[in-house]
Amino acid sequence: MRRKLLITLLTALTVTAVVSPPASAGLPAGFSTQKIDWKPCFNPPPPGLPPGAEKLECGTFQTPMNWAAPGKAITIAVSRLSVGTPKKTVFTNPGGPGGAGRTLPLAFLNRPKLLQNTEIIGIDVRGTGASSNVTCGGYQALGQVDPRDRSRDNLDLLNDTYELQAKFCQRKSGELGPFVTTEQTVRDLDLLRQLLNRDKVSWIGYSGGTWMGAYYATYFPRSVDKFVLDSNAEFTSDWQTVFSAFGPGFERRFRTDYLPWVAKYDNVFHLGTTAEQVRQVYEKTRARLAEQPVTLPDGTVVTPTLLDLVLIQTQYNKLNFTQGTQFLVMLQGNQFTAQASYPDASLGTQYSILCNDTPFHGGREYLNRRFTELGKQYPLVGYYAIAGPCHFWDRPNVHLKRPTGIGVPPVLMVQSVRDPATPLEGAQRAHARFAGSRMLTVNDEGDHGIYGRANPCVNDIVESFVVDGVVPQRDLTCPGVPLPAPGAEQGGNPIGDAEAYARQVGW
Repeated sequence: MRRKLLITLLTALTVTAVVSPPASAGLPAGFSTQKIDWKPCFNPPPPGLPPGAEKLECGTFQTPMNWAAPGKAITIAVSRLSVGTPKKTVFTNPGGPGGAGRTLPLAFLNRPKLLQNTEIIGIDVRGTGASSNVTCGGYQALGQVDPRDRSRDNLDLLNDTYELQAKFCQRKSGELGPFVTTEQTVRDLDLLRQLLNRDKVSWIGYSGGTWMGAYYATYFPRSVDKFVLDSNAEFTSDWQTVFSAFGPGFERRFRTDYLPWVAKYDNVFHLGTTAEQVRQVYEKTRARLAEQPVTLPDGTVVTPTLLDLVLIQTQYNKLNFTQGTQFLVMLQGNQFTAQASYPDASLGTQYSILCNDTPFHGGREYLNRRFTELGKQYPLVGYYAIAGPCHFWDRPNVHLKRPTGIGVPPVLMVQSVRDPATPLEGAQRAHARFAGSRMLTVNDEGDHGIYGRANPCVNDIVESFVVDGVVPQRDLTCPGVPLPAPGAEQGGNPIGDAEAYARQVGW
């Protein structure tokens, strides 16, 4: 569970200075003649995958490691899900950034309209999954030091971990690290479009996938068909701004949705009948762990930061509420369970994209001051400088185009009002700055990743846009899905489903 949060939250990597490839860079000779050798991904599908998983095909293609100076090639792994003669091709991305995406098409097996009319493509972007990998050498700074301790000695130690994270990621990833950027990645994607023989492609991207989708549209506007950006990072800004929004975003979800929900079901959890009583249980448990961490039977040491990370992960989706609360209850009653783990390549890819793409301003004193302020206002997440290693990054010479939407066909942005990781305010600013975009706001909702599951209003609007080509004439709203009772959770969302399927098949 701790590693799952890290993969959901982070990004980093680099080694030497790199010149950003020119916007007019053509397709290097030799790469355009490739043929993707599609084969079944699994035969037969492992238990636990949804019906229809046997239709997923896998393949690879080669792309230049550095599009500015094509020469050495790297491998990109992809998947394809199709049930007929598709009219369109839809690229998908689960976010992260750095999330491996080959299992994501399986999350749409329950969307017959999308499935029957499109070829759905999953992609392990450069750096992660079965594509050419980067790594942080197994080192993870997040959670090593309790950021609530703002003493000088602890702040020095905290900044040391960020600096060490940057060094591990950059040195262990070698020559590929500097080239794991959004610009290099979207060029890989457009090469894939050409290899699939498509003039245009559509896009369904979640979270960090909204950033990538907006940049693909910016670099290749003539290749854009229908782009859906779900749970929007503020892609018209920079990564430092995006990650600075975590504190207020998570605190709002925590206090508005989660704590009152736990209190409502005090007969189940016995943690308090009011939101404040539940919050105090969390604070007291956290303080007790600071004095004496708990060791689980599997050897996992539960520290205050691990408790934080579990509860932070819980906020992403209402279907996580019961499991996250049971972890807190477990610490009260010593009912120990094992935690999950996740691949280091995704962590390395996240850091690479975040720290390579856009500059981070400020050093140790800035981090100390800024995250003390945020922590006092938003204690669940505010003390955590999630992208802290980027402040110590040896950043290559990358200059991304700024997404403006000018010359891009209308995109559809889907956004819940209490999304913890990509808050509404940032999405609204991106919407205002990205010409021609339409915003579908999901009211009374806080989940991260909306399309593809339990909200029929959102599903209908998205599929009308992607499949039928109906562009909303104005911004729209949909109602959210009510919070479920404990034990009554059903479904999930495509981001979580893709992660679960990847674990099931050992990807």
